[in-house]
Amino acid sequence: MSAPEPSDDRLAAEAVEPARAAAPEGPEGEPEPALPEPVRQRVVALAAAALPGLPLDELPVPLRRVAKFAPNRRARLGGGAIATQLAGDPLFRQRIGARALGEAGDLGAAIVEGVSPGAADPVDVAALAYLARPAGWRDVVEAAGAAVRAEAESAAVADLVREAEQRAARAEHDRAVAKIEADKLRDELARVREELGQLREESRVMAKALREEQAAQRRTAELLATEKGRTARAAADHDAELRRLRAKLADVEAAAGTARQTARDARAVDDARLWLLLETIGQAAVGLRRELALDPADRLPADFVADAFAERPVAASAARARDTDDPARLDDLLALPRAHLIVDGYNVTKRGFGDMPLEQQRKRLVTGLGGIAARTSDEVTVVFDGAERMHGLPPAPRGVRVLFSRKGETADDLIRRLVRAEPSGRPVIVVSSDREVADGVRRHGAYPMGADSLLRRLARA
Repeated sequence: MSAPEPSDDRLAAEAVEPARAAAPEGPEGEPEPALPEPVRQRVVALAAAALPGLPLDELPVPLRRVAKFAPNRRARLGGGAIATQLAGDPLFRQRIGARALGEAGDLGAAIVEGVSPGAADPVDVAALAYLARPAGWRDVVEAAGAAVRAEAESAAVADLVREAEQRAARAEHDRAVAKIEADKLRDELARVREELGQLREESRVMAKALREEQAAQRRTAELLATEKGRTARAAADHDAELRRLRAKLADVEAAAGTARQTARDARAVDDARLWLLLETIGQAAVGLRRELALDPADRLPADFVADAFAERPVAASAARARDTDDPARLDDLLALPRAHLIVDGYNVTKRGFGDMPLEQQRKRLVTGLGGIAARTSDEVTVVFDGAERMHGLPPAPRGVRVLFSRKGETADDLIRRLVRAEPSGRPVIVVSSDREVADGVRRHGAYPMGADSLLRRLARA
């Protein structure tokens, strides 16, 4: 991270302090004249513009940092340091004056000769005279100061006159506006008086209507009292009817309770009969198990299939290949109860019919798997590589699930996730000729089969 740029105030302070410490008391034994502010600013601007053109060894040490400032910040931030060096360093002032006079052209030449052109700006004349210091330069500076002050006073007087004229114009405008407003107020007063008369008339009409409304309200109150009496009598009759209905409801609930108790008794008899029947069947099953001498079974058929695969000799890789590519073995596995067939889609299609377009490969494989799902009623899942669902795939047949791997995931990873998600003990058959996939799913209890076994199975169908 780069360091933050120093603020303007701190840069100005760093530039001014060394200049104050290095500046002498004053040259030539005479005090420096007090320059008018416009002249001082013009002198500082001329010196700031000339600073970058001086060699480094000709720059005073306090101004070397100021010379590196941007042009628009040099006079603003280093003005105090520049003025101090100009007042206390004659050699530096001469170098700056020489450059400023050269850039001023004819005006600079006239200043050097002690001539002050009448058409020239007195501020420019005073600034160049302060830098060049020809004979009588103090008079030129004082004359420029007087001219600047006179110009300022003249501008102030002009401002006062202009302000007085503006005030007079505003006063005249305000008088005209006040006259217009007074006319409007008179018209408004007449309109208000007319509306007041109308309101008084409306008030009399409304008072009469209010009296009539109050009389109507009194009549309504009398009618309401009559209706309240009638309502009270109706409520008393309703309460009596409600008490009668509640008594009748209590009788009905008692009858319903008796009926429910009767039903519970009848169900208890049925439950007793059912329990007796189940107990008889259970005792018969125990007697049959004792007669057949069957030990309790703690293993499932899928465990025996897993043992058959685990106990197969490891020496002959060709024999293993034949086992995994045998469609009869695949049929045996699919015959297990609640089996789940997971197919590595492109691994099978590119091995069996890779010369076809991918769309046709997917359609042919999914259609064949639909036939297997219909005949075996097993769960079938086919997995294809693809970060998003592809177009051109027909609706999957009943019992066939089609999945595409997500972005950043392969079909092999998705197959492993499917195998890990299955409960332990469920027969899961994974069809893929990829050795890494086969080894991975075998560690999780699945049965790997080669792609040729499924292709032969589909061809036979």
